[in-house]
Amino acid sequence: MSSNPYYGQEGHGPYELIDIGNLDLEEGGSLPGVQLAVATHGTLNAAKDNAILIPTWYSGTSKIMEQVYIGNGRALDPAKYFIIVVNQIGNGLSTSPHNSNGPNFPKVRIGDDVRAQHKLVTDKYGLKSLALVVGGSMGAQQTYEWAVRYPDFVKRAAPIAGTAKNTEHDFVFAETLSEAITSDPGYNGGKYGSPADVAAGLKRHAKLWTVMGWSTEFFREGRHKALGFDSMQSFVDTFMTGYFAPMDPNDLLAMAWKWQRGDVSRNTGGDLAAALGRVKAKTFVMPISHDMFFPPTDCEVEQRLIPGSQFRPLKSVCGHLGLFGVDPELLGQLDANLNELLATPA
Repeated sequence: MSSNPYYGQEGHGPYELIDIGNLDLEEGGSLPGVQLAVATHGTLNAAKDNAILIPTWYSGTSKIMEQVYIGNGRALDPAKYFIIVVNQIGNGLSTSPHNSNGPNFPKVRIGDDVRAQHKLVTDKYGLKSLALVVGGSMGAQQTYEWAVRYPDFVKRAAPIAGTAKNTEHDFVFAETLSEAITSDPGYNGGKYGSPADVAAGLKRHAKLWTVMGWSTEFFREGRHKALGFDSMQSFVDTFMTGYFAPMDPNDLLAMAWKWQRGDVSRNTGGDLAAALGRVKAKTFVMPISHDMFFPPTDCEVEQRLIPGSQFRPLKSVCGHLGLFGVDPELLGQLDANLNELLATPA
């Protein structure tokens, strides 16, 4: 167990740590005394039917959801809704390798996260339904898992830039991200002293994210320069490496393992059509046009299996990392879709 000043209220708060007790894991064994870091916005109404759940993505915390997606006059408006942002297990704020047992942290799956979140919203807030579950990337994986696992609980679902079952191709992408870290001698089998010991690995990891996370068009159009970086090198060194450098490598690896194995068909003996056929939520599937991790074609194949769903791709050359909120047009499209979805009876 190690402390890391990057993870805390100062950079990522305010959030509350809520103990949901022991969590039995799909891979076997259990995680004792699981603490979920939860940020809420707005007020739960008397009918308890205005709750929205937002799970987090790889490397992200509840803070970026607040900064980019939630706000007065936005689709996710705390004046109308009670918005619950739950940090996924392993992300550094909730129970994670660096704040529990380091490299010996057990394997946690997307389904484990969703069962933990279900326990949270039923026990802590007394909810019997969610008006909407919405998330990007790994948050989309959790959104799909919610809609399949608890079809009567989820009234609307909005998976953004993510899939219900990870593809073989994306599995390999995520493998290279992990290997960038673990191949650094400073990683030392997970027994490093601080992220600084794994600086070279974290930088390689950041470079891979630069290649895959944005798009060829993003750089060709000079969008990185519009963000204030005079060269590709400074974009990699300052922005991308600067983002990942303080993060705990074991935390990143725990999330990557989970991401690689995201698969709602685990609920139906491997039958993806049967799993997505269980979804009762009004669902808008929203890939990002230039996303190389989760291309729109992968998302559309799944969308066709979801009863009554709609395919609503978001146009942006920012690709996957358009999720960071750097493209106002993408956010405008997203808000329009979410407003329409929330206005739809469910």
